[in-house]
Amino acid sequence: MAYSSANLTQLAHGNGFKFWHYTSADAIATVNSSGYFNDASNQLTVRDVIIVVDSNTPTTSLVSVLTNASGVVDVSDGLAITEADAD
Repeated sequence: MAYSSANLTQLAHGNGFKFWHYTSADAIATVNSSGYFNDASNQLTVRDVIIVVDSNTPTTSLVSVLTNASGVVDVSDGLAITEADAD
């Protein structure tokens, strides 16, 4: 699949920082590839944080915007949020 602007939602902003939520059937390895968020380059700024939810697996990861230059966005590899229920 590819980036879908309909699945990117800004949750909060302040002091030059934005917090986002993004849902996709794409695995985190695809979403964290350089260029995946290029169509959102006018919205994303360096250090923004995105909660990425893989609706296919399901898994949840946190990524941050590392660079956004000349319309090319690169995000971090992603920090997996452990989703366990031991009870």
